[in-house]
Amino acid sequence: MRVAHLSLGDFRNYRTAELALAPGPNLLIGRNGQGKTNLVEAIAYFSSLRSHRVSGDTALVRAGAESAIARMRVVGASREVVLELQIHRDRANRAQVNGNAVRPREVTRWFSSVAFVPEDLTIVRGEPTVRRRFLDDALVARHPVAAGALADYDRVVRQRTALLKAHRGRGGAPESLLAVWDDQLVNFGTQIMLARRELVRDLQAPLAESYEALVSSDHGPLLTLVESMEETLLMSNVPRETSPPRSLGAEVSRETLAEQFREAITRSRRREQERGVTLIGPHRDDLGLQLNKLPVKGYASHGESWSFALSLKLALASLLRAESAAGDPVIILDDVFAELDVQRRGRLMAAVQGFEQVIVTAAVEGDVPDEVSWHRVRIDSGRILDEAADQIFSRQSEGSGT
Repeated sequence: MRVAHLSLGDFRNYRTAELALAPGPNLLIGRNGQGKTNLVEAIAYFSSLRSHRVSGDTALVRAGAESAIARMRVVGASREVVLELQIHRDRANRAQVNGNAVRPREVTRWFSSVAFVPEDLTIVRGEPTVRRRFLDDALVARHPVAAGALADYDRVVRQRTALLKAHRGRGGAPESLLAVWDDQLVNFGTQIMLARRELVRDLQAPLAESYEALVSSDHGPLLTLVESMEETLLMSNVPRETSPPRSLGAEVSRETLAEQFREAITRSRRREQERGVTLIGPHRDDLGLQLNKLPVKGYASHGESWSFALSLKLALASLLRAESAAGDPVIILDDVFAELDVQRRGRLMAAVQGFEQVIVTAAVEGDVPDEVSWHRVRIDSGRILDEAADQIFSRQSEGSGT
């Protein structure tokens, strides 16, 4: 699939914006602070319904406006669809597909992208919450229906935790009330854990291939899941980052996993009552990353860390490409080339160039490989200067006599 056209209204620094994109490699070039990242942020938002830069939506609305509009025409698999999102400051967002109102999360069924951004380094060097976010975004990209289970699970965790906190120090929450939330926690949590196990298992082979393509060496990149449920059942004192890899157990039945989850909750009941917090479940899990049988965090060099983060995103893109009937995900490289040496720049571009559409932003044109036939768009102070599009418009205008 590919983005043919993006329209913005009151989004970030854009009062209005019209961006035409071509199949193949597109380069958005301009000095820092001109609005390049805002454009690709809007595109990526359609595939995950959240920004990679901020935790909430308020910052996406232009200062002084109450709402932002993002409209995108997507072409793929012999079809064309127009997606629209209305992002509001103080009320629920709204969405349309071909002019018909839908729930916002329905939009993710129609568009898929994989974004490579400077913040990706925190996947390997940051806290577990960043890795959980990567896992959940990947789940939604792979199975858009997962967005519903994730939202339901988050709601249950919040309400169950509120119950525990309200009765902390007062003898604990009543078992009859906790049992209701336990059932929902197990139901939605089991769905998420199974999907994560399958995802990590299926990412392993493309991760190894992508890493070797980027560095021309096999450092044995490895993904593991570190689950709070299993830690509780094993009563292990081994630190998360040095715990040995294990079988992911993606083939375990949902019933068996649910039983294990419920047992872990039972074993944690006293601690949860004392602390007033939900301690077991996907919201407490982590993704283990290893190179050469050592944790990436704390052991890998800066270059190795970057290569692992990029390889992880490449692996996801390859997986989505292999499984999707709608075509390739759109590849977004937001100011990533500036972080890489010349060799890695060339290898990364070679790895993504075969995708149907690649969108790259750069502040310095010399940072991007010059052997690529780019569709270039210059961004200057929130103005989109597309010389190719202007030439086409001029020829059309001359032909019509206007």
